[in-house]
Amino acid sequence: MPSDSPSGIYRGDDALATLLTEAGTGRSPAEIRALVAGVLAAPEGEDPAAWLELVGEGLPTGLAGQLQALKAAMAAEAPPPATGPAERLADLRAALKRRDLDGFIVPRGDEHQGEYVPPRAQRLAWLTGFTGSAGNAVVTAARAAIFVDGRYTLQVQGEVPADLYEYKHLVEDPLTDWIVAALPDGGRFGFDPWLHTIGWVEKTRATLERSGILLVPCEDNPLDSVWRGQPPAPLAPVVPQDEAFAGDGSADKRGRLAEDLGRKGIAAAVLTQPDSIAWLLNIRGADVPCTPLPLSFAILSADASVDLFLDGRKLAPRTRAHLGNQVRVRGVEEFGPALDALARGSARVLADPSCTSAWIVDRLQLAGARVERDGDPCALPKACKNEAELAGTRAAHVRDGAALVRFLHWFSQEAPKGGLTELAVVEKLLACRRESDRFRGVSFETIAGAGPNGAIVHYRVTPETDRRLEPGSLFLLDSGAQYLDGTTDVTRTLAVGEPDPALAAEMRDRFTRVLKGHIALSTARFPRGTTGSQLDVLARLPLWQAGLDYDHGTGHGVGSFLSVHEGPQRISKVGNTVALQPGMILSDEPGYYKTGAYGIRIENLIVVRPLDAGEAAAAERPMLGFEPLTLVPIDRTLIERPLLTAEEAAWLDAYHAHVRDSLAPLVDGEVGRWLAAATAPL
Repeated sequence: MPSDSPSGIYRGDDALATLLTEAGTGRSPAEIRALVAGVLAAPEGEDPAAWLELVGEGLPTGLAGQLQALKAAMAAEAPPPATGPAERLADLRAALKRRDLDGFIVPRGDEHQGEYVPPRAQRLAWLTGFTGSAGNAVVTAARAAIFVDGRYTLQVQGEVPADLYEYKHLVEDPLTDWIVAALPDGGRFGFDPWLHTIGWVEKTRATLERSGILLVPCEDNPLDSVWRGQPPAPLAPVVPQDEAFAGDGSADKRGRLAEDLGRKGIAAAVLTQPDSIAWLLNIRGADVPCTPLPLSFAILSADASVDLFLDGRKLAPRTRAHLGNQVRVRGVEEFGPALDALARGSARVLADPSCTSAWIVDRLQLAGARVERDGDPCALPKACKNEAELAGTRAAHVRDGAALVRFLHWFSQEAPKGGLTELAVVEKLLACRRESDRFRGVSFETIAGAGPNGAIVHYRVTPETDRRLEPGSLFLLDSGAQYLDGTTDVTRTLAVGEPDPALAAEMRDRFTRVLKGHIALSTARFPRGTTGSQLDVLARLPLWQAGLDYDHGTGHGVGSFLSVHEGPQRISKVGNTVALQPGMILSDEPGYYKTGAYGIRIENLIVVRPLDAGEAAAAERPMLGFEPLTLVPIDRTLIERPLLTAEEAAWLDAYHAHVRDSLAPLVDGEVGRWLAAATAPL
C-alpha cells in the first residue's frame, strides 16, 4: 500500500489488535512486532508486500495497510546507540576474560557456511568494520589481527583501524602461527563450534595442541553476549517452487536419495546447506541476499522422510500443504535432540565434512552415532540439471539477454558522452532486468568497474568509490539475475567510446587473448570422466603464450533459481576431482587485469552436453562438450582480428548469429538495429 495513503500511518497496537481479531489471525500485536523484526532482518526483495503471507492469506485491505505501516515505522526507529570499534573490542575482551579464554576467533560466516549471511551473523563486520565476503578476526587480551585474502588488501585498510588490528593475509600468514605467537603456553583459545566445519576444527586443534594451546568450544558465542542490538534471525516466506520449473517432485528426489542411503546401510543424512534443502524439497525463500534460500537444517532418513528444522513462522499454509506429510516441520531448537535420537543404536549418519559444523558432528558422536564423512548427497544430482531445469534456464537467458541488449544500446549512446558513473550503470541495468515479471532479484552484487576499478577482481561500487566512466577507457560489467526459472551470470568488457590510443593496441591484444581462451573452453570436446581442472589450461593458454595469466578460477557451477556459485564442479587450476556430467552448468570466464589501469573478463554460462549423433560418430569413446547459454553480444570493437584463427572467427560469428536470432523477436526499433550491428559478422 502506498505510504501516502490514509493507512500509511500506523495507528497503534490497540487498533492493530482489533484488526487482527476481526481477521481471525490468532496473532497479538506483540507477536506481530516480533515477526516484523525478523522480516526487517531479511532482504526487502522485489515484492515488499510478500511478507504479509506470514500473517495470513487474503488479508483485509485495512489490516494489510496497518501491517505495512507498522513495518515502515519499525524500520524508521532509531537503532541503539552505536559503539566504536575500540569499545566493541574491549567489550569482547572482557567477555573472554569472564569465560577464562585467552583468545577467540570471529569468522565471516554463519551456521551454514554459506556465501551470503544474514545481518544477525555479520559478527566480523560488527566487531571490526570489515564488510568483505571472507575473513577472520582473532582477538587476545593484548593483540588482535584481521586475516583477509588478496581481494581485500586495500578495503581492509580503509575499514579496519590499524591501531586496533594487525593486517594479515588469509593464505600467506597462517592463522595458527599468529595464535601460537600471541598466546602463552597452556593458553585457552575459544571458538564457536557452530561457525566452523569439523575439518577446520580438527586441523586447527592438532596444530595448536602441538604448541601447548587448547582449542575450546564455546557453549554460546562471547561476541553475541556483548553485541547490543544484534538483529534477530531473518524471517522471509518459504514458498513452493513450481514443479514445472523443478522438473522432479520432491517425493521422487527424496526416494532416489533415500534408496542410495539404504543401499549403503546409512540411516540418515544431515543436510546443512540451505540450497540442498531447497532443491530437495522444491522450496525457495529469501532469508539472505541474492540467493532464494530459506535458512534451515534437515535430516533425510533412509525411509525418504525428512525432518525440516526452521522457524515455523516462515511457512504459509500453502507451503505446509506442498511439503506433505513425509516432511516433519520442527523448530530449530529441536535440532539437537533430533540428532541425539538419530544416533541411538550407533546408527550410521552421513555428514559432509566440508560444510557441516563441528557442533553437529560432535553432538552426533557424543550421542553414539557412527558419522560417515562423505559429500552432501544432494550436491551432485542438484548440479546435473534435468530437462525442465535446462528449459527454464534457457528461457531465463533469453529474457536476460534481451534486458542486456536494451541496456547495451543505452550504454552505447550514453557512455561516450563521459557523464556516466558506475552506480548509474548499475541502476540502469537493474531497471532493464526488472521489466521481466519473472525477475526476482540480482544473483550477486553487480561488479561495475570503470578503468582501474575493473582490475579489482571482486570490486563492489559504493558511493565513496563511485567512478566516472572516462571516454577511451574500458568498463568491466559482471552481473546476474535470479528468475523464477533460472539463474544468470554474465560478464562483458566494454569500450567507452574509442579506446585510448596510448593503450589501444595493448587493450585489444589482451581482450583478444581472453576471447581466444573463452572460445577454446566453450568449444572443448572431452571424454566422460574429465574434470574441470583438466580443462582449465585451455582458457589460459593464449594468455600464457604472452607471459600473462589471471589469479581466479575459470569457472564455477551455477544453480537453477538457486546459488550462482554452486558445487561440486568447477574449472580451476586447483585440483577438482568431480567429473563433468551432462546437465552441469558452469561459467566460462577467463580474464586479464592490469593493476591501476583496466580489467578484462568475458563470461558466458555453458552447460555440459553429450555430443550429437553427427559429432559423436567418429569418436572412439563417449565424449562431451558445452552449449553456451548466455545470449549477449561480445564487444567487437576490442577484437584484434589478426590474432583470431579462422575457426575462432567462425565461432564468434555463429555465436552472434545465435544471439541475434534468439533475441530479435524481443527487441525492435533502434534496439533491434543496434543488435543487428553488434552481432554482424566480423
